[in-house]
Amino acid sequence: MPKMKTNRGASKRFKVKKNLIKRGSAFKSHILTKKSPKRKANLNAPKHVHHTNAHSVMSLLCRA
Repeated sequence: MPKMKTNRGASKRFKVKKNLIKRGSAFKSHILTKKSPKRKANLNAPKHVHHTNAHSVMSLLCRA
């Protein structure tokens, strides 16, 4: 049986730390002038994948 291949896009977007999967936020690449500093700081804060999506992400990362 061949080896499972990791989804390369998912491996660049998600990091697995202990039991949580870290992800980035959307809406922070351009059109930042109209966004407040507080809003931009909240977008830079690390987020975690919701537990209902965790199994899908882990299967993309070949860790299920």
